[in-house]
Amino acid sequence: MMEKVVIVGGVAGGMSAATRLRRLKEAAEIIVFEKGPFVSFANCGLPYAISGEIKERDALLVQTPEALKKRFNLDVRPFHEVLAIQPEEKTVTVKHGEHVFTESYDALILSSGAKPLVPAIKGLEEATNAFSLRNVPDLDQIMAHLEDKKPQKATIIGAGFIGLEVAENLHKKGLEVTIVEKAPHVLPPLDEEMAAYIKNELIKQGVKVLTSQSATAFEKAGQEIVLEDGTVLASDVTILSVGVQPETDLAKRAGIELGHRGGILVDEQYQTSKKDIYAVGDAIVVKQQITNEDTLISLASPANRQGRQVADVLGGLARKNKGSIGTAIVRVFDLAAASTGLSERSTKLAGLNPQVVHLSGKDHAGYYPDATDIYLKLIFDADTGKIYGAQGIGAKGVDKRIDILATAIKGGLTIFDLPELEFTYAPPFGSAKDPVNMLGYAAINLAEGISENIQWHELTDALENGKQLLDVRSEMELANNGRFQQALHIPLDELRDRLSELDPSVSYVVTCHSGLRSYIAERILKQAGINCQNLDGAFSLYNTIKPEMIIHD
Repeated sequence: MMEKVVIVGGVAGGMSAATRLRRLKEAAEIIVFEKGPFVSFANCGLPYAISGEIKERDALLVQTPEALKKRFNLDVRPFHEVLAIQPEEKTVTVKHGEHVFTESYDALILSSGAKPLVPAIKGLEEATNAFSLRNVPDLDQIMAHLEDKKPQKATIIGAGFIGLEVAENLHKKGLEVTIVEKAPHVLPPLDEEMAAYIKNELIKQGVKVLTSQSATAFEKAGQEIVLEDGTVLASDVTILSVGVQPETDLAKRAGIELGHRGGILVDEQYQTSKKDIYAVGDAIVVKQQITNEDTLISLASPANRQGRQVADVLGGLARKNKGSIGTAIVRVFDLAAASTGLSERSTKLAGLNPQVVHLSGKDHAGYYPDATDIYLKLIFDADTGKIYGAQGIGAKGVDKRIDILATAIKGGLTIFDLPELEFTYAPPFGSAKDPVNMLGYAAINLAEGISENIQWHELTDALENGKQLLDVRSEMELANNGRFQQALHIPLDELRDRLSELDPSVSYVVTCHSGLRSYIAERILKQAGINCQNLDGAFSLYNTIKPEMIIHD
């Protein structure tokens, strides 16, 4: 008897499962039900079609049912919505137009994905200019509105990855863009000081950024948005981008067990609580691989991997869902922001005791033309060297470094392994000591007690408790870039000759521009018997996150 596998939902998880399963089981009957018009499309590319950076809408359509039938012999049915699952009978109820029918299965794979979170805001239902962006029909609605109404002012509710991509592309289309974010900073998955670089880039490009704010009401059919502090924004088009939630109504009605934030619970082989029903993608609860805690990770790469793995399981191959660490990147105008693993904030919420180091470097050799800055943050366990997470900001080369660090986390490498990693090197491509190697050296110095650092958010309390800030930058740097309040100033190259000016009874916090010279100063002072710490990230980071604390003469 021919095996029949029914897959509910296409795109990353569903279609990866379908095509892999066909390669393993040529004789199986494989049916894919997709309630929308497109079973395989590039949803990550949707924002770039708004500005025309992706010129042809059809370029987003990865595969058609006809092409999938011809190459993989898949029975792909768009506009087919699965209304119900009958686990005991092993059937699903499907609606296509006005026709409702029952389809049997031997194995069922749910790839229902996630849906946009729609906040309960007064007047939202009456707003005719408010949209979400999750699929091609959403894009079509937005493009039709832009074409018909010729809007001038756009508001983005939510400053996560998609919100920032939409903001950039609406700005490139010529609209005046305002971002409203409930969290204290843009890109909430990143830590505050790293996200500050992105906020500055948005402001530099002419985007208005409002943080610690939320929309409380839509008025005049959405033409006005009332914020929680009473501010009223005029908005011709509004994009809601406050996050997503797992699309699990179908699973819930079938009695399938749900877990964290309503996601579908699955075992290591992707089987749900109901026999012969499996689930993959944005709808399922996964293990955060670093902490082993339940979480939801709505990203294309894990969904594709899960789809392939569940097909392997059905094909009799030994596969386990090892979990995910959540590696992501976003372009915001001339900068990229990337992260992997846990943020500093999330490690502390998980009850861990992280050590942190910031480092700045160049995407390739500094003496070679067009080198640009990269800012990296590493979060780790100083006792074991375990890497908890990393974040990066820069114009070029951020993807390479965060990908390396994501691989290190997945491979179980520690900070002690980072200096040992060998990368291709020639001046146009990198440095002889890559920023990832340098992160390892800096982290090891902290772990072994050769260096002690203090974080930007700890500086004010440290100074109030009697520590003294010592700036070892040059006079020219102070004049051109600004200076700290209440800081002694001794240039690094003069420090050895001026140690007598320092009070051995005082504990110093040493700073420079990036942290390298201040580390050298720290070593000089400690070996002279003077207690000190290095300001992690130094002036460059502090000036980014707290510019109001810097004096410009």
